[in-house]
Amino acid sequence: MARLFGTDGVRGIANQDLTATLAFQLAQAGAAILGNDDLSPLVLIGKDTRQSCDMLEAALSAGFMSMGFSVMRLGVIPTPGVAWLTKSTDAACGVMISASHNPANYNGIKFFSHNGYKLGDEVEDSIEVLIREGTTNMNTREDAIGTWTKDSVLAKTYLEHVKHSINVDLTGMKIVLDTANGAAYEMAPALFTSLGAEVHVIHHHPDGLNINRQCGSTHTEDLQHEVVETKSHIGFAFDGDADRLIAVDETGQVVDGDRVMALLAIRLKKQHKLSENTLVTTVMSNLGLELALKEAGCRLVRTKVGDRYVLEEMVKNKYTLGGEQSGHIIMSEHGTTGDGMLTAVQLAALLKESTETMSVLAKIMTSYPQVLVNAKVQNQRKYDYQQDPVICEEIRQLEEKMSGKGRVLIRPSGTEALVRVMLEGENQQELDSMAHHLAQIMEKQLG
Repeated sequence: MARLFGTDGVRGIANQDLTATLAFQLAQAGAAILGNDDLSPLVLIGKDTRQSCDMLEAALSAGFMSMGFSVMRLGVIPTPGVAWLTKSTDAACGVMISASHNPANYNGIKFFSHNGYKLGDEVEDSIEVLIREGTTNMNTREDAIGTWTKDSVLAKTYLEHVKHSINVDLTGMKIVLDTANGAAYEMAPALFTSLGAEVHVIHHHPDGLNINRQCGSTHTEDLQHEVVETKSHIGFAFDGDADRLIAVDETGQVVDGDRVMALLAIRLKKQHKLSENTLVTTVMSNLGLELALKEAGCRLVRTKVGDRYVLEEMVKNKYTLGGEQSGHIIMSEHGTTGDGMLTAVQLAALLKESTETMSVLAKIMTSYPQVLVNAKVQNQRKYDYQQDPVICEEIRQLEEKMSGKGRVLIRPSGTEALVRVMLEGENQQELDSMAHHLAQIMEKQLG
């Protein structure tokens, strides 16, 4: 049996990989591990708009209630809303039902601890052990069966929290929102309307099957067109659970997570709110971001790919801003996870305060070309590049040739017999040649 938990909860095709039975077991095991001595601990459950969410919500609720937990259903709400509300209500844990940017036939179950953070590997492993051993219901008590309620007020509390993260009136701004037919389809328009903006919304009619379908943060074409057509100042695209954001400037050009982080980091530095003048991001963020921050007197710390690793670094060293190129932006002053709506209002406030357009502001950094080549190697040898003298020497020579204006990134695949070779620098043609040459050397040495 493969590990249930991936980098972002338990995911799979609904009713096939992720069944109601598994959801029930996850709830019972989660309750056993995350519960405390309270007679009636509380769990919050939120969901996106997938057809399978109701089935999984019912199964999770039954599992938790059988373990004495009272379940409060939040309804359709962004993932960061569940995280923030779990912490602010002192719930024992929170659960989000979503597969983020994946198609509608997929779904996922993501746990948050009482402090609003995603579970660590050790806690996830403990939950898995109970499921594998078939002992998930060992703490079931006949005298303690939880209740099942729906709350429509808490979600509004989260909305107010996001709204009051800025003190800027957006009156006079024209904004387009692409809600991906997902978790933010009602909340995002309500948020920006309440801040005074003129709001145009697309992809906000979920039918259970159209979440992320050619829309949202991974398909911005419709948003780009709509921003230009409506002569809007900016556009925002969320993914299915609204924990990430991609922006579009007034000319229809995409403003990715790297540029958003650069803008927010420098703004926070000016406000003396950027801890250690440091931004945390992953190894995949563009070199241009690092150089732009350096010029502004800021520092970049890189982690492994995955917003959980960004957050771990932020918590460990008390940094205030981190994120990914894909649009997961974490602002620790306001939340414990990536938050698309929060990022959007912060960026809108920054734009409103400025005398420049978003297309001008986005020039804060220059994106360097990137080339990615896969080297086919023996699966058991894909980490040996670190000790191979021929490969190490080639990497050293490439980095020396780029003289600080480029970098070499090597990432062994987690599932395939591949090593991914990424080069980043100033000249696309040269990068392509160097990347393919390095990949050939790797295949010769490790293949």
